[in-house]
Amino acid sequence: MIIRDHSELAEIVGNRQANGEKIVFTNGVFDLLHVGHLRYLQEARALGDSLLIAVNSDSSVKRLKGLNRPLVNESERAEMLDALRCVDYVTLFATDTPVPLISQIRPLIYVKGGDYTIESLPETPVVQGYGGEVVILGFTEGRSTSRLIKLIEAG
Repeated sequence: MIIRDHSELAEIVGNRQANGEKIVFTNGVFDLLHVGHLRYLQEARALGDSLLIAVNSDSSVKRLKGLNRPLVNESERAEMLDALRCVDYVTLFATDTPVPLISQIRPLIYVKGGDYTIESLPETPVVQGYGGEVVILGFTEGRSTSRLIKLIEAG
């Protein structure tokens, strides 16, 4: 497994996009990988030539989701994602949003799941500011990490 450094990714993405390739970028916690994640990532990958996933670090997950999260540590979450055929690059980020990373890498397409709107994303002005596209993909109803946690807790 290779977790890519941000500056290395900026160079890779820049070179590939200069050659006319479309790089798709998404981000998230991906705490318990489930079919909703898989469908979302496959749909994202179909939009371009490569899929780059930025995974929230353990520290950012704790700030965003609470002290009991993540359930799976950052290196294992990244390893699981890296093993998927539809994923080309994986990196970690420690900020609450990937805005600094997106500003550095400048992917042509930024995607999020159907539980978001373009207007609600802090990433939208950054992506649109350099001429990129923000795409909201479908949402697999009833499939979420929060739902899985509730099922486990219910026993």
